Amino acid sequence: MDLTDNALKILQARYLLKDEKGRVIETPEAMFRRVAHAVASAERLYGEDSSLWADVFYEIMSGLRFLPNSPTLMNAGKDIGQLAACFVLPVDDSMKSIFDTLKNAALILQSGGGTGFSFSKLRPKSDIVRSTGGIASGPVSFMRIYNTATDVIKQGGARRGANMGVLRVDHPDILDFIRVKRTEGELTNFNISVALTDAFMDSLKNSGEYGLINPRSKAVTGKIRAQDVFDEIVKSAWETGDPGLIFIDRINRDNPTPHIGNMESTNPCGEQPLLPYEACILGSVNLSKYVISSAIDYKSLAEDISKSVRFLDDSIDVNKYPLPDIEAMHKGNRKIGLGVMGWADMLILLGIPYNHKKAFSLARELMKFIRDATREASSNLAEKRGAFPNFKGSVYDSPGRPRLRNATTTTIAPTGTLSIIADCSSGIEPIFALAYKRLILNTELFEANRHFFDIAMEQGFYSRALRELVINKGCLRGINEVPYSIKKLFKTAHEILPEDHIEMQACFQEFTDNAVSKTINMPHKAKKEDVAKAFILAYEKGCKGITVFRSGTKKTGTLVRFSETD
Repeated sequence: MDLTDNALKILQARYLLKDEKGRVIETPEAMFRRVAHAVASAERLYGEDSSLWADVFYEIMSGLRFLPNSPTLMNAGKDIGQLAACFVLPVDDSMKSIFDTLKNAALILQSGGGTGFSFSKLRPKSDIVRSTGGIASGPVSFMRIYNTATDVIKQGGARRGANMGVLRVDHPDILDFIRVKRTEGELTNFNISVALTDAFMDSLKNSGEYGLINPRSKAVTGKIRAQDVFDEIVKSAWETGDPGLIFIDRINRDNPTPHIGNMESTNPCGEQPLLPYEACILGSVNLSKYVISSAIDYKSLAEDISKSVRFLDDSIDVNKYPLPDIEAMHKGNRKIGLGVMGWADMLILLGIPYNHKKAFSLARELMKFIRDATREASSNLAEKRGAFPNFKGSVYDSPGRPRLRNATTTTIAPTGTLSIIADCSSGIEPIFALAYKRLILNTELFEANRHFFDIAMEQGFYSRALRELVINKGCLRGINEVPYSIKKLFKTAHEILPEDHIEMQACFQEFTDNAVSKTINMPHKAKKEDVAKAFILAYEKGCKGITVFRSGTKKTGTLVRFSETD
């Protein structure tokens, strides 16, 4: 196997089996064999040859063309056996529900999963509690309890605990929620997002007011200017990177099973909206592996997509779920999310700058191809194995539409550590820098962009002095030895305008069933008006959510949005 030193460091730190003394007792090849055999054992349920499919799955993983989400690599073939990365749990307005959900979240976090919650059903602070005669403390206070519990749980867990906390924009405590992470040390294990409604966006556009609604009584408790709330969101996001936004009505318009329930929250990085108690298993194909002679090998890509969809569908059957309710929901809708990594690498290999109109056009063309290929693969599985059990009443249940095995098939995840293993760029992000250090699980990794140095050698402008300069600088601005065309090709995340980041996200979202994880990078000098403009543009462009991060700001909370969650 062709693994980099950084890939080996990550595998040894996080994924490979260890003995009781913490010594690594598994090779990367053995890990992929373990995962392939565990997942392929599902094939026996359908009368297929599991050893044949184990070989197929091993080949696409060990070739680094496809990797499943981290919990699958960590847990497949082990007693824990929990393979899903993404979960959403309901939080209802009672002490029992709040702490039952916390207990359930603990089991998920311990197994390496990330959990999303909507706290929108909790009564606001100072509201009456009839059973005790007291007053409620509000959603933010319970989020603090969840955050503290996560600190304890993650110590013994498979990886850093990650949560998403969501509150609807019409909740009476919305301003407290928006401002909470401006305070140092608050909710460090949470990403937070405001669920914006179409009604709110209309009020914002028309400089109007909207009603705050007590979720307990359903009564309107007051009115507030949409602009005032939006300004507070912008101020917090400008300062800290939180909150992000999710456009909740748009998400529910794309809900494939509205007869089963409404979406309330997403997973921690925002790319996977889910129903309460629902889970999803994700995987990503490495696009950098499908460029041959400056062209995309669509035939090989389609073949690997079919294998990947089968892998993810099999994973649902062998998964050991932390709760019966989650098992019932996941097996009812059989949601999977196949996405991509290595997008920036593919563009470089094709000679297309990330922020060129050709890149945006290719993003749409490529993602449409992937969506169509995943649905064809899901339809083929449905012919042999049956459609997902909740198919009747779903959006696909109409004449002329194919029966599908999976209610969703595509998701664009951030692929933080997976892309290190695969030695490719993460998700659909541009290259972060041409050389940089990053810390993951207390392991310092140095990364340099091999494509740039390969091209520098091919075109004859490579030198040791240039290498040192690029490594120290991290980008090509002001380096005269590098041709202008190469500078355009290797623009880093902070050299790309926010509008172009959003355009890329929107291009992929157009043909993605679930949602798209993408950081909208901004320079430190960006103003609050730039953040506001980005938020409005993301809504207008059809994105399902948005996260902005201004360079050099002190992010007071967790960094899981940008690095660790796959």
